[in-house]
Amino acid sequence: MISSSRPIARRRALAAAGAAAALALILAACGSSGDSSSMPGMDHGSKSPAPSSSTASPSMGDMPSMDHMASGNGLSDNKDGYRLTSKDTTLPSGKQAAYRFAVIGPDGKPVTDFALDQTKRMHFYAIRTDLTGFQHVHPTMAADGTWSADLSSLAAGSWRMFASLTPNSGTGKGKDFVLSRTVTVPGDTAKTPLPAPATSTQVDGYTVTVKGELMAGMAHPLTVSIAKDGKPVTDLEPYLDTYAHLTAFHEGDAAFAHLHPTTKVTGNHGGPGLSFHAELPTSGNWRLFLQFQTGGKLHTAALTLRVG
Repeated sequence: MISSSRPIARRRALAAAGAAAALALILAACGSSGDSSSMPGMDHGSKSPAPSSSTASPSMGDMPSMDHMASGNGLSDNKDGYRLTSKDTTLPSGKQAAYRFAVIGPDGKPVTDFALDQTKRMHFYAIRTDLTGFQHVHPTMAADGTWSADLSSLAAGSWRMFASLTPNSGTGKGKDFVLSRTVTVPGDTAKTPLPAPATSTQVDGYTVTVKGELMAGMAHPLTVSIAKDGKPVTDLEPYLDTYAHLTAFHEGDAAFAHLHPTTKVTGNHGGPGLSFHAELPTSGNWRLFLQFQTGGKLHTAALTLRVG
């Protein structure tokens, strides 16, 4: 009896060991799956690895500019050794003016080699700090690396000048930056209250409606529909390789965000619905500026969006 019980005990011990090993493998697998479930896009503007970005939105593969996601909120004049410099600290009120600046690289020299982003080597934005003034222009660069942004009439107050760029050489090659500096426009600097959050607005006879429940720090789809005289618009023309260009600025600090289009461009018959990939890092009110083109004319619609 004693000798016959030893094989049984040995088999039971081996079975227990096997069960323990299987349990360890299961626990290890659970641990690894927990890491991969983190929400993509939590770091606004940073370039996500391919697996994460591919799961952030069903239509991410259609996005014409997802490889151009600017790093950070743009509230600094320097990042990773690149600096936005300018001698212009003030600009005149009530008339056209040129803002001149340069981008200095880590080697201390002006950067002159830039990659195209949505058909342009540089996107430049002027935004009044109360978010009631907005201009988006494409400056020109001289041979020495000095840029000139021709701005329309500016209202008195404090303005922030944003430069969105991608070096095409050097240590920052292929990396997208948004750098900014502030400028004062002399005169009455009374702030204008920001319009209340709304889901629709009107510009040049068009009605623009925005849908999407956005949460700070999370990737969400945002849809925009455009109508005129109560009828859906289907004649949107390509503008900067897309049917609409959408930027947003945060109330209080004017932090910058570019909402990336996901709708494919198929000729001069875009609309009425447009889709965007939205990653707004901070809760509060954001002022959205949507630019779209019809009949060769550019329209700019603005509305306030609340982000929870």
